[in-house]
Amino acid sequence: MSSSVISSPLPASAGPRSGAPLVLAASALWGTTGTAASYAPAGASALSIGAATMGVGGLLTLAVAGRSALAVLRGGPEVLRCALLGALGVVVYPLAFYTSMAWAGVAVGTVVSLGCAPVFAALLERLLDGTRLTRRWLAATGCAALGCAALVLTGDGGAGGDRTGPGVALGLVAGAAYAAYAYYGARIIRGGHSSRGSMGALFGLGATVLLPVFAATGGALVGERRGLVVAAYLAVVPMWLAYVLFGAGLARVSVSAATTLSLFEPVVAAALGVVVVGERLGGVAWTGVGLVVVGLLLLTVRRRVTPSPAGSSGAPRRSRRTG
Repeated sequence: MSSSVISSPLPASAGPRSGAPLVLAASALWGTTGTAASYAPAGASALSIGAATMGVGGLLTLAVAGRSALAVLRGGPEVLRCALLGALGVVVYPLAFYTSMAWAGVAVGTVVSLGCAPVFAALLERLLDGTRLTRRWLAATGCAALGCAALVLTGDGGAGGDRTGPGVALGLVAGAAYAAYAYYGARIIRGGHSSRGSMGALFGLGATVLLPVFAATGGALVGERRGLVVAAYLAVVPMWLAYVLFGAGLARVSVSAATTLSLFEPVVAAALGVVVVGERLGGVAWTGVGLVVVGLLLLTVRRRVTPSPAGSSGAPRRSRRTG
């Protein structure tokens, strides 16, 4: 495609070292969702929790973005098309993600949803933009994927029974939806719109669908004070604040890199499960966490290039120090 929405490169000052901390911070906040949702009233459905999180949070994101979000919606047919496709991902993601956790278990649902997202993101960039996959990305994603597989193999299966398989399938749907809205959000940003406006437009449009779902399913969630606190936290912290950080990170790193960096979420989720919820992880699970961390380091730590000494010949040499 030849639209300026896709052809605009990253800013010259942008790079993994400037954008990675923002995406990692967002991922850390996302990692609290499973623990927070575990405090919801017993009768609250996964659909209501997902719709509340990104419906109410999306409305807040739109309100904070203000005119910059309206500028995206008025940016022309191609920008509007990207916004609508991204909003579709915003709608599908929370409904599939929270249901996946309810059916397959928090650990398995989180790991499958986030673990497959970099693959879908890379395929989107390859098919639609012609982006080549680097060896660094392949190595980083390979390590992280192995780590995610280790975590899945040690999962307790949540509800188990016949719903585990469909729960894993919904995790794949959630991963594809996440990659889609990250991809289209990045295209809008690189077309000249602010990250706040892009996220505001996508999540504002998504809220128009998610809020009615919340109204229809959220009775048990909002019927108790505890449910209101959980819904408020999920909407404000791991939704609104996290996506402000994520949108800023998307302006500085590629979509495939951002989705790989977001694999920090299951690491945080696993740690909180042990420390807060009281879950236990075996040696294989901790090995999986370590592999995810290695994948993140491969993507974020770069060797510095140092110039050759004056008067010497040959190409610049790389320092062994990392930065």
